[in-house]
Amino acid sequence: MNFKTIDQADLAGKRALVRVDFNVPMEAGRVTDDTRLRAAVPTIEKLRAGGAKVILLAHFDRPKGKVVPSMSLKPIVEPLSQVLGVPVAFAEDCVGPAARTAVNALAPGDVLLLENVRFHPGEEANDRAFADALAANGDLYVNDAFSASHRAHASTVGLARRLPAYAGEQMRRELEALDAALGHPERPVMGIVGGSKVSTKLDLLKHLVTKLDKLAIGGGMANTFLYAQGHDVGASYCEKDLAETARDVIRLAGQNNCKLFLPLDIVVAEKIAPGAPARIRDVGSIDDDERILDAGPETVERLCRAMANSKTLVWNGPLGVFEMKPFDKGTVEAAQYAAKLVKAGKLVAVAGGGDTVAALNAAGVVEDFTFVSTAGGAFLEWMEGKTLPGVAALSQ
Repeated sequence: MNFKTIDQADLAGKRALVRVDFNVPMEAGRVTDDTRLRAAVPTIEKLRAGGAKVILLAHFDRPKGKVVPSMSLKPIVEPLSQVLGVPVAFAEDCVGPAARTAVNALAPGDVLLLENVRFHPGEEANDRAFADALAANGDLYVNDAFSASHRAHASTVGLARRLPAYAGEQMRRELEALDAALGHPERPVMGIVGGSKVSTKLDLLKHLVTKLDKLAIGGGMANTFLYAQGHDVGASYCEKDLAETARDVIRLAGQNNCKLFLPLDIVVAEKIAPGAPARIRDVGSIDDDERILDAGPETVERLCRAMANSKTLVWNGPLGVFEMKPFDKGTVEAAQYAAKLVKAGKLVAVAGGGDTVAALNAAGVVEDFTFVSTAGGAFLEWMEGKTLPGVAALSQ
């Protein structure tokens, strides 16, 4: 965890180029969820308090190096001003005369949002000239966008190599939480990995069984593992062509003394529909037209016991079709039990990934977990043991 924080920076009168993640949900040009704007507030406020001129760099959507008016960051200015409680200026470009003029007009403590960095092809190419043009408007660089740091772009890597580089407050919290979960965790460490596809989480599973003491597999992924062990899965979603791969993961877990938890019982229904008649079955006891849609009560009870006997929990992915009652029960009960352990000071619980955040929100426990990452792909790559270029650049 070798990086500098903004507490170590001389900020007075300095131009601070801050990479933030403002890739927020929008409808008809209006921000519908300001979570990522609020996440940037601690960093912005700390920089302002230190007397810095705060210049925000961000992307929105995928304009692929072209100016796409519908992907402008301008609609973010007003909601960001409201979240910060101060006016936010806007520049129509992130480099060149428009950016330079807007930066030169700033006083210490002012906040400026530059236009979408991805309007320039040099951003995703990490082009030297483009990185130089960005760096010309700053005296120091702050990366507060862990969620964009798995990409070697000009605003995540190029700037960190051109200016004194620091981790922002959100980045610092994310890295400290991940280090506590997988870098230097208190043992025993348990993982819960769910979701539908084994194919998207193969690297993750193979890495985790070498790091964890226990790993529970749930969701549609578990069906593939059950099938690999010779159990009938009926009409359930199942990647049958990955059965041998699942067996490899099981063998690898055994070689690394990682105890695997697969479902003992299952919740099945003939169709995926709200309120569909659901039945609890033992694993393997399923009719041809039934689908496995959630973990059964015995499975959840065993997971809760395993969590109670752990010190650290890493969670990615739901245990069932959590978006639809009654198939949310397994995920909700397990998440609420984990939250109870955290509140009692018995467990450090770190979670992340898109569906995971939604599932924990559905369970009402996001605020109760030790840390919940909204980083998605970057969180998964970190859990897979991969080096994130934007994070590595901070420690160089």
